[in-house]
Amino acid sequence: MIYKHTSKNGLRIIMEKIPTVRSVTIGIWVLTGSRNETPEINGISHFLEHMFFKGTSKRSAQDIAEAFDSIGGQINAFTSKEYTCFYAKVLDTHKDYALEILTDMFFNSTFDEEEMEREKKVVYEEIKMYEDTPDDIVHDFLARAAFGDHPLGYPIIGSEKQLSSFDRTSLETYIGERYTPDNIVISIAGNVDESFVQSIEDNFGHFQGKAQEIGGQKPVFLADTISRSKDTEQAHFCLGYQGLPINDPHTYSLIIMNNVLGGSMSSRLFQEVREKQGLAYSVFSYHTSYLDNGLLTIYGGTGNEQLPLLKETIYQTVENLAEKGLTDKELHNSKEQLKGNLVLSLESTNSRMSRNGRNELLLRRHRSLDEMITEIDAVTHESIQQVLDIVFAGNVATAIIAPKLDE
Repeated sequence: MIYKHTSKNGLRIIMEKIPTVRSVTIGIWVLTGSRNETPEINGISHFLEHMFFKGTSKRSAQDIAEAFDSIGGQINAFTSKEYTCFYAKVLDTHKDYALEILTDMFFNSTFDEEEMEREKKVVYEEIKMYEDTPDDIVHDFLARAAFGDHPLGYPIIGSEKQLSSFDRTSLETYIGERYTPDNIVISIAGNVDESFVQSIEDNFGHFQGKAQEIGGQKPVFLADTISRSKDTEQAHFCLGYQGLPINDPHTYSLIIMNNVLGGSMSSRLFQEVREKQGLAYSVFSYHTSYLDNGLLTIYGGTGNEQLPLLKETIYQTVENLAEKGLTDKELHNSKEQLKGNLVLSLESTNSRMSRNGRNELLLRRHRSLDEMITEIDAVTHESIQQVLDIVFAGNVATAIIAPKLDE
């Protein structure tokens, strides 16, 4: 059972009580990410996420780390294109302690200039590590090829140039614009009751502010091509097709279609590219939903001399699927796999906290497991074909990183 409480300042609290476990996961979800940045501050959402761990007025960065280690808990955070999340997972007996530390980090981080310069060096190394991982960075190239200069095309991590310009004023200004109660959801899952909601209200119900809209314009799918020559052992190839926004009624049809295309070991791409032809170790597809758009991505990595054959095989697989649709067996098996993955994913407090937090932040609604299974079962060949016609009707964005490219 999901319990929702909205504070007077607009902050939303979502709680799912699971009395059969002994853990509690607390997540602070903020509706801001690289989409809500300008070119001058690209990467600030990610850097700010780092800086919340670098000390408060009463705790050092080491104190924060030791506080969770001393109780066997976990604390972490992540930044995406459209949201940022800070979360902690602890034993139910330590939930109040964890909440107090998260509150301290959220409201009392000092953003010390010396700590900031040290952390910039850490993120510089993270950027270099990313640059040395072509099978990761090619996906950022694809986002740029698909969405161009729209903020959805920006890399989450930013660049060294932008990062070097950030200071305490930059961070505090961005917090004032985006870290506002109307932009925040606190999600709790585990062995808790309504009294813990009151504890969160006591800690977070007082601050004020209204989010400023940044990057709100709807992106246009551009279908460009971006390539880079790089001294790599493999060629890394990505295709991007127009996807669906997060609240689209055809979402489950798209998920099932993607599962058949390249979302599992039994998928057509995996079987054709890897198992039958031995062209690649890694080949897969996935769909990313945004508030007002989406992107279906296909990735494959292979030796440079095999890149033309890999491309041809992927295009042929997509064309065959778009023209002929799914078989009855594929539709049935994909539905059962999706239902199984859905049920298994709800067996931890962390996954339930994440599902509830993201749903409330982006959709402002929650469906029961039975409702979701009913929607999955309702997917038909006709609804799959509608999705195929939407996704594969237009042009395709392309990104390639490979040695000896003609640029």
